[in-house]
Amino acid sequence: MSDAALQQPSARDDARQEADEDRIVVENAYKIFGGNPDEAYRLLGEGKTKDQIFRETGATVAVQDASFTVKSGEVFVIMGLSGSGKSTMVRMLNRLIDPTFGTVSINGQNITAMNRKALIDLRRRDMSMVFQSFALMPHQTVLENAAFGLTVSGRDKADREARALEALEAVGLGQNARSYPSELSGGMKQRVGLARALANDPPVLLMDEAFSALDPLIRTEMQDELIRLQREHRRTIVFISHDLDEAMRIGDRIAIMQDGRFVQIDTPDKIVSEPANDYVRSFFRNVDVTQVFKAGDIADPGVQPGDGVTEISADASLDEVLSIVSNADGPAPVTGEDGKRLGAISKTALLKTFDKSR
Repeated sequence: MSDAALQQPSARDDARQEADEDRIVVENAYKIFGGNPDEAYRLLGEGKTKDQIFRETGATVAVQDASFTVKSGEVFVIMGLSGSGKSTMVRMLNRLIDPTFGTVSINGQNITAMNRKALIDLRRRDMSMVFQSFALMPHQTVLENAAFGLTVSGRDKADREARALEALEAVGLGQNARSYPSELSGGMKQRVGLARALANDPPVLLMDEAFSALDPLIRTEMQDELIRLQREHRRTIVFISHDLDEAMRIGDRIAIMQDGRFVQIDTPDKIVSEPANDYVRSFFRNVDVTQVFKAGDIADPGVQPGDGVTEISADASLDEVLSIVSNADGPAPVTGEDGKRLGAISKTALLKTFDKSR
C-alpha cells in the first residue's frame, strides 16, 4: 500500500502496536504423517527417535512438541536443515496442515478447534501467506493478481483494485499494474506475490522460503523491501528460511529446528554468542558479526558513556563503533531513531562480542 495508507491509524493498527501482545501461540504441537500417530506419539514419550519410530510404525514425525509465542509486530524466523520440519510448522499456523496433537492460537482464537467456515474467515481477514513459487496467473494483469485474495473474499471491483494498487505501490510496482507476469523479472514477480499478501492488510504474514528462488542481488533487494515495509507498518511475520545471513538480517528472534524440534529460540546476538548445542553452533560458526549486529543490538543501558565521546546511532555498524571506541576516553553512547538514549558500548564489551562469534 502507499506509504500514507500504511501509516493511517486504525483499530487493527492500534492492536499491532501492543508489542507485548502474543499474536501467535503454539502449545505442544505435533505433526505425525502416516502410520499410527497414536503409537508414534507413545514411542516419542519413551524416548524413541524419529528414525526408530519410522522403522517400527511407518509414521513420519515432522514436528514434535513445538511450543512458542510470536509477539505482535515481531519478525520470527524459523530455520533449519532440509527435513527439519520448518515448512510443516509454518503450514500448521494456518492449518494448511492440521496438527496431529497440540494447539495453535491466532489473536487468542484456537484455530485447531475452528470449523471450516471460521477458519476460512480467519485466513481471509487475519493472515496471508507468501510462498517460494510466485504462483501468478499468467492470463491476469499484475493488478488482478495482486487483487486475487480480495476477489475471492467477495470485495467489489473498485475496492479491491484500489487496495491492490496501494499494495503494488508499496512494493514499487504501481507503474506495472497493467502489465502481465510474462513481462516481469523474477524479483518483480515475487514483489507481486508480496503485494497480493499485503492487499488485505493482514496482521499476520507467513512467508515460506519466500525469497530463496531469487538470485542473490534481487534477494537482498527483497529483504530490504521487507525491512522497509516492516519499519513503516509493523506486522507479525513468521519467515521460513535456510539462509543464515537472511535470518540474521531480518529476524527479531530466530528459532532453530532439528529433527522436528525447536532446539533454540533467541535473538540473533544471543544465538551467535550463546548457542544451545553443537548443532546450533555449527550454523553460526565464523559468522561475521560486523555484518549481523548494529550498535543498538549490543548497547548496554547500565553503562554510562564517557565524557565527550561521539554519539552513535543504533543503526551504526560494529566497524563504525570500533573506530569510535578504540580511541575514545570511555564507552560510546548509543541513541535510537527517536533520539532516546539506549545505553553505551565499551571497548571491552565490543571486543567480547567479536570474540564470542569465533
